[in-house]
Amino acid sequence: MSFLPAEKISASLNQIIVEAMAAQGGWIGFDAFMALALYTPGLGYYANDSTKFGVLPYARQAGVTVAGSDFVTAPEMTPLFGQTLATQIAQALQVTQTHEVWEFGAGSGALALQVLETLAAQGQALTRYWIVDLSGSLRARQQHQLEKFGDTVQWVDQLPDTLQGVVIGNEVLDAMPVKLLARVKGGWFERGVAVGAASEFVWQDRPTELRPPLAIGGDHDYLTEIHSQGESFIRTLADKLTAGAAFFIDYGFPEHEYYHPQRHMGTVMCHRSHQSDTDPLTDVGLKDITAHVNFTGIALATGAEDWGVLGYCTQARFLINCGLVSRLENATLQERVRAQKLIMEHEMGELFKVIGFFKGAPWQALGFAEGDRTHTL
Repeated sequence: MSFLPAEKISASLNQIIVEAMAAQGGWIGFDAFMALALYTPGLGYYANDSTKFGVLPYARQAGVTVAGSDFVTAPEMTPLFGQTLATQIAQALQVTQTHEVWEFGAGSGALALQVLETLAAQGQALTRYWIVDLSGSLRARQQHQLEKFGDTVQWVDQLPDTLQGVVIGNEVLDAMPVKLLARVKGGWFERGVAVGAASEFVWQDRPTELRPPLAIGGDHDYLTEIHSQGESFIRTLADKLTAGAAFFIDYGFPEHEYYHPQRHMGTVMCHRSHQSDTDPLTDVGLKDITAHVNFTGIALATGAEDWGVLGYCTQARFLINCGLVSRLENATLQERVRAQKLIMEHEMGELFKVIGFFKGAPWQALGFAEGDRTHTL
């Protein structure tokens, strides 16, 4: 596998974005910019060969060696995350009488490894574990991580017309491109990107009829996002899934918190080398770009009568409901310290949420048995 130097990646990607702008009259919406920055084949952040996900010692023992990552997700933090999630997946497979798991955005493959090993240990029959991932470099890493499972694990880059099984996605929705809306001196604009006098990317606003789903109190300037692509993804999934359930874990808020008048700077963030910044227009292709999830919009984007919300709660409550505490009883001190980050309020426990969907008829999912916040959506 060849690795392009960072400056080559960024320069080549910048040129592609400039050409896309020229084709659109010199301006593109931020959602189009974000899509190009993250997913341009071979150059976008998730499509180039740079190391993205931090890996802790347990994964290196499985034969994966990674250095210089940009961030650490829950499955890389501790295998207890995937092992606990697997308890919910097993229940969902049994209730829905399906035998496949579909994971979106599998990252390093750590979550798939944890889920597959745990389901096998529980004697849960699984005919396929499908991974939907657009990144060729990440796919190679996943294949290395999961080679012992043979043909059970399969990769696709697009969904079939229909599918059955349990769908999971950890930190997937936050990476879906968003539109930026800016209220400036009382008027609403779509904030997009253009090329400045020094050939740099600059913000440029255009009047728009688009509005946030809630009226924003006050008359102060205000920046926020709308999640057309994420909601469209949920509608597509609802149409294609004929039997099963879906669970998504991500950071975000219900609508009334997301569009609170005090949240006036939006939620777009960038991540590189375990540092965060709020400028997605620089170092394009070399850092992650994300936005918090509006879970109300995700919950409402059903598009099918037999598709509904199974539950919604904090990550801490979900993992505790699924038996994380009992797993900690036999864990080492180091494992306990790592697992605490998953459930502590000032770490991932409160900011990260889990939303579940059912296909067919609703049922009581283990993860939402206590602390369900669906009523807040």
